[in-house]
Amino acid sequence: MTKNAIGACVLSSEQISEAVNRVAAQLNGQFEWAVVIVVVPGGIFFSADLLRQLNFEVLMETISCPHTPGERNNASPIVFHPNVPLAREDIILVDDAIESGGTMRRLVAHIRSHHEVNSISVATLFVKPGRVDVGAQEYYGLAMQSDELLVGYGLPWAHKNRNLPYIAQLDITSE
Repeated sequence: MTKNAIGACVLSSEQISEAVNRVAAQLNGQFEWAVVIVVVPGGIFFSADLLRQLNFEVLMETISCPHTPGERNNASPIVFHPNVPLAREDIILVDDAIESGGTMRRLVAHIRSHHEVNSISVATLFVKPGRVDVGAQEYYGLAMQSDELLVGYGLPWAHKNRNLPYIAQLDITSE
């Protein structure tokens, strides 16, 4: 039997807030208008905090490409039904993290292949080492030094613990 436990805190609420501020400052220096597409459900927490700090006009959409945390080859269907026009717009995809980068690369390619956008950027709280090129300008608050499994602030494990106000290691032990 495998047991999951929340381990040591990796990013405190205060560190998350500082990283959100860093990403907001980067985006505020770059954009005057954009369509923000939130990757749900993971990007909800980060996007809520980030969007309140943006000083430019945004339109909002959501996109989904569900996968199992820790999965390296996400082949699940992309669900995206935009309600606002994307043609000739600057797009910012917002998610909690870029882990391997494969899912984000698929999302960027999907938007590019279905919509004639001006540009696509990606904004995340953090990126993990060894990620692939996602094919878009990246704005992120932190570069993690390890590839450990994490939970909290939008990151789930077994569909649980997204609502932790901090990010912790996930300890998986066998009994």
